[in-house]
Amino acid sequence: MVKRMQGSGFLLTVLGLCLAFAAVAVERSDEERKTYIVHMATSQMPESFQEHVHWYDSSLKSVSESAEMLYKYSNVVHGFSTRLTAEEARLLQGRPGILSIAEETRYELHTTRTPEFLGLDKSAQLFPESESASEVIIGVLDTGVWPESKSFDETGLGPVPNSWKGECETGTNFNSSNCNRKLIGARFFSKGYEATLGPIDESKESKSPRDDDGHGTHTATTAAGSVVAGASLFGFAEGTARGMATRARIAAYKVCWIGGCFSTDILAALDKAVEDNVDILSLSLGGGMSDYYRDSVAVGAFGAMEKGILVSCSAGNAGPSSFSLSNAAPWITTVGAGTLDRDFPAFVSLGNGKNYSGVSLYKGNDLPGKLLSFVYAGNASNAPNGNLCMTNTLIPEKVAGKIVMCDRGVNPRVQKGSVVKAAGGIGMVLANTASNGEELVADAHLLPATAVGQKSGDAIKSYLFSDSDPTVTIFFEGTKVGIQPSPVVAAFSSRGPNSITAEILKPDLIAPGVNILAGWSGAVGPTGLPTDKRRVDFNIISGTSMSCPHVSGLAGLLKAAHPDWSPAAIRSALMTTSYTNYKNGQKIQDLATGKPSTPFDHGAGHVDPVSALEPGLVYDLTVDDYLYFLCAIKYSAPQISVLAKKNFTCDADKKYSVADFNYPSFSVPLEAPLGSGGGDGASTVVKHTRTLTNVGSASTYKVSISSESESVKISVEPGSLSFSELNEKKSYTVTFTAASMPSNTNVFGRIEWSDGKHVVGSPIVVSWT
Repeated sequence: MVKRMQGSGFLLTVLGLCLAFAAVAVERSDEERKTYIVHMATSQMPESFQEHVHWYDSSLKSVSESAEMLYKYSNVVHGFSTRLTAEEARLLQGRPGILSIAEETRYELHTTRTPEFLGLDKSAQLFPESESASEVIIGVLDTGVWPESKSFDETGLGPVPNSWKGECETGTNFNSSNCNRKLIGARFFSKGYEATLGPIDESKESKSPRDDDGHGTHTATTAAGSVVAGASLFGFAEGTARGMATRARIAAYKVCWIGGCFSTDILAALDKAVEDNVDILSLSLGGGMSDYYRDSVAVGAFGAMEKGILVSCSAGNAGPSSFSLSNAAPWITTVGAGTLDRDFPAFVSLGNGKNYSGVSLYKGNDLPGKLLSFVYAGNASNAPNGNLCMTNTLIPEKVAGKIVMCDRGVNPRVQKGSVVKAAGGIGMVLANTASNGEELVADAHLLPATAVGQKSGDAIKSYLFSDSDPTVTIFFEGTKVGIQPSPVVAAFSSRGPNSITAEILKPDLIAPGVNILAGWSGAVGPTGLPTDKRRVDFNIISGTSMSCPHVSGLAGLLKAAHPDWSPAAIRSALMTTSYTNYKNGQKIQDLATGKPSTPFDHGAGHVDPVSALEPGLVYDLTVDDYLYFLCAIKYSAPQISVLAKKNFTCDADKKYSVADFNYPSFSVPLEAPLGSGGGDGASTVVKHTRTLTNVGSASTYKVSISSESESVKISVEPGSLSFSELNEKKSYTVTFTAASMPSNTNVFGRIEWSDGKHVVGSPIVVSWT
């Protein structure tokens, strides 16, 4: 998810709504139709049919002569998608073999120093640069790719892996010659999008894998871009750009368009990616929270997991609110965002002699070397929301030749600068409000501009409102590295608890997601605004959209080093080796509060790929473990069948418990006593069982436990585990003895197993609701 717009609004949403209102040239009969995904129980196919697709077609024709299948699904789900009236959908639901019918959902995108920050530059020798690394294929579902990007250079790569079954599809401004030994496949999926919003306007976006937005090129090159020396954005963040897995191959699946990303297209892409034989799937998109069997990303990811494919998804940009996550299924690796140790300072210098720090990626003509007239947008507009610098709200006579102060919110940050420029202003100071606090995101503004936090913004406004002739200038300082503390959890990064299954702690971990430099589309400027005619090879943007492909690429490195590891083992290695403290021992901070972050913010911690390569022990999970998990959360047989694509009935005589689900973290939800108080003397005892698998040498691990509160006692039996051979498994039980506490109380802790060389860490959350 890319963070190019403040608040919860996203450019694609706005444009999508515009398109939705514009799509009136649809037949009257089609207005009553909606797109549905139909899940079929293939085991119930009558013997009279030889092919599933013929049965699907017959089932569809039984309720509608005119309806046609948009997609047929055969890998991650079984079934098809189509356009139906509400009555036709109701009739179809009653037909034999229909598991469920789900209405189309629109998902949205969750919108270089990273390798050094993660330690990959010093540890390249640890990672396999052999052929195994170049055998790994990372599939990216996004806005497509700009194949001319230098990050897709194939130099040094051998032939395309024999395992690859995909292809390079042709379309608008794209043909098979645009693929190479790095970008080995590219497909596009638009049937669901066009069924809802009408035909793609090819004058505005390419009906092909070509990326006209930039987001898809950025995520793909973050995950597995080739090494490019001398990369920068206008000289900012100059250095060598490289993806996390520089020798891995990339397969692009374009599922996102101007109007959003539609579930039928996403499922079709996941279905095809599995058939194409990708090893890792990266999805920087999401659509809120719904039950796993209703969520197309979760359903498709389950099918990918069954085939041994790790699925990495962004957590979302709806932070710092609680319960703001998306992509929370336990078979998805859910990634939040942290900062790097790099910044782009641009200082506000006021006429009263005071200076305030901000950030900017502006590169252009400098401001005159003197103090300039300064005006607050709210005082230069007749609009009730004039302070926001929205289109056509500023009075040119009041801003011409001046620097304008705008408040963040509603419209894109970069658009505010464009509005100021159009009205004759020569610079902008962009101030955060309470909803963004001290979170600063650098932008490639179209005029001299800087963004400041809420506290600085309030101080600057105080000067503006009290001085009869306020003046200001902005000093741009370029790129600074070594910024501390770093990382900190980005304020926009979505947070737990998990609103679907409280017993599964999400996000799983955080990775760099603020001011990330990566490849960009040549069809659009760095701001994404139509008025931005600049073109760049690399861009710097922020969001959990950026942190997700970091983990996707790192998972690819682990897959290359350990080809036999399951998706759960790879995720476990990434989680249990993540760090939660700085080198000075202090806990990782939360930018939203300025205080230590919690597992609801950072999950298991910040990814540490060098340690993840040799985690010592892992928490593994099989497909059956996930099915037992679905039994534990009381899913019905048809609901499970949507995910499992087979008849699976929970054993009525077996006790299924989420507490026994072998997840690498611990979340213990408890009921608070009735009334406002707690501590009535009663205590609750909860037991969780876990199994560790040895992936290192023979060793004995001893446990250490920490709890931030005396109200929760934690014990582990046994206290040590001895492993004598590879893949040996040993189980242990954790007992949580919790006092009664008021509702909305959270206690955090940690369990670590160590043999002196490896530390296998798991976060703990005990919550009263």
